[in-house]
Amino acid sequence: MDFHVSLSGRGDLTARIYRQLREAVLDGRLHRGERLPPTRELAQRLDVSRNTVATAYERLTAEGFLTSRVGAGTFVHTGPLDHVRPRTAPAGAGVRPRAQWRSIPAFAQSAPSPATYDFSVGVPDPLMFPLETWRRLVAHVLRPSAVRTTTYGDSAGHAGLRAAIARHIGTSRSVLAGADDVLITQGAQQALDLVGRILIEPGDRVAVEEPGYPPARLLFRSLGARVTGVPVDAEGLDVSAIPDGTRLVYTTPSHQFPLGTSMSLTRRAALLEWAERHDAVVIEDDYDSEFRFSDRPLEPLQRLDRSGRVIYVGSFSKTLLPMLRLGFLIAPASLRPALKWAKQLTDWHGDLVSQATLARFIEEGLLARHVRKATREYASRREQIERILQADFAGRLDVVPSTAGLHLCTRIAPQTTVEVDGWVRRAREAGVAVESLAGYCDVDPGQPGLVLGYGSIQQRDIAEGFRRLAAAVR
Repeated sequence: MDFHVSLSGRGDLTARIYRQLREAVLDGRLHRGERLPPTRELAQRLDVSRNTVATAYERLTAEGFLTSRVGAGTFVHTGPLDHVRPRTAPAGAGVRPRAQWRSIPAFAQSAPSPATYDFSVGVPDPLMFPLETWRRLVAHVLRPSAVRTTTYGDSAGHAGLRAAIARHIGTSRSVLAGADDVLITQGAQQALDLVGRILIEPGDRVAVEEPGYPPARLLFRSLGARVTGVPVDAEGLDVSAIPDGTRLVYTTPSHQFPLGTSMSLTRRAALLEWAERHDAVVIEDDYDSEFRFSDRPLEPLQRLDRSGRVIYVGSFSKTLLPMLRLGFLIAPASLRPALKWAKQLTDWHGDLVSQATLARFIEEGLLARHVRKATREYASRREQIERILQADFAGRLDVVPSTAGLHLCTRIAPQTTVEVDGWVRRAREAGVAVESLAGYCDVDPGQPGLVLGYGSIQQRDIAEGFRRLAAAVR
C-alpha cells in the first residue's frame, strides 16, 4: 500500500484511520482490488493498537468499501462504489410529521457562534462552576462498590436528591414539599413536557406570558394546545386577560422572564382564585430565583395554594451548568402517579450519577455556598451594567426594574424611533451579542427593547462591550 496514513491532528485514532482510508478509496489513491496490510502490520507501522486498526477495517468493510477474504486478507472493493451505503439517512419524501411540528421550525433559531462580548440571556458563568469539587463528588459516586450494585432506579429520581431538594427549597423558597413530592427531571423543559403530556388534550387552551419564555410556548403548541399570550404589566400576569376555557396557565411569578418583574401578592391571590373557579392548573416556573440581589421574594404560589392547583418547577441549569440538565417539579398528590408514569415512559429516571452527585453537593452545603458567591459576582456585573446604561444610554434605553436573575431587560425610551433588529445586527458585526425583546414575544411587543445577560461576560469586558454597543446603535 503506497498510500500513507497520517495520525497528526485531533480526534479519535480509529476515526482518523477510517476517514483517511475511505477518502483514499473514493479518490482512487487506493485502487480497486488492492490488498491492504494486515491489521497487525499497519498497527505496528502507525504505532497504535491492533484493535484500533481492526475497528477501522471492520467499519469500512461493513459500509462496502473493503472486502475480507478468509486466508487471503482485506482488499479494496472491486466493483463500482455507487452501491456503498450513504452516510446520511434517506430523505423520506413521503413521510411527514404532524401539522404542529411542521409549523414549529419557523420559530426555532439555531445557536449563533460565540461573540467576543457576550450578553446572551440565561447562561451562567462556567468559570464559577466548582469543577474540582464536582469531580471529587462524581468519583465518590462512581466508586467500584457502588457501580457493582447499580440497577434501574425509581422514575421519580434519586431518593437522596429528592430529599435534598425538598429541604433546600423549603429553606430558600418556603416551598411546601417532602421528598416524596419531588420528581427529578432533565431540566425545567422536561418538567413542562411531562405536565403537558398528562394534562393537555389536543385543542385545549393554554395561557402563557407575553412576552415570555419561547420554549414553553412552542412545547405546548407541539402537544396540540391552542396557546394564547397574556399581557404582563408591572404587577405581573394580567389575570383578567386569561381567556375563558383555559386549561393550563404557565407563569414565572418570582422573576418574570424576560422582563424581570415580580408578580404582586394581589395578582398571586387573583390567579389562584381564578384557577380554582375555572378548574385550571398553574405551572409556577421559579426561573432564576436563586440569584436575588435585594429583598426576599414573595412567597411562591405553591405555598399560597390551598386547593392543589399549582405545579412548582425548578432547575439547576441556571444555577450550575446548562449541560447538567437537572431540574425538578412538585405537583399535587393527585397528579404524581401520572407524572411518574410519564417520566418512566420518557426516559425512566435520567442520569443517576449526576443526580447522586448533586445530592451530595447540596447536603454538604456546597450549593448554598456557590449561590452566595455567584450572587455577589452577578450583582457586581449588574451594577456596572446599570451604571453604564444610566450614563451612556439615558434617553434611549430604560431599564425595567428587577431584583434577581442573570439578565436585565431594557425598553426603548418613549418617543424614540429605532429599528432594534438593526441594532442587534450591527452589534453582532462589532463582536457584541445582545438580544431583542421581540424575540420573546409571539406578537408585536409594542414597546421594543433589548435583553442583556451578564452570566457569559466577564466584568473586565463589560465596559468595552458597551462601548462597541453604543457605537453600533448610534
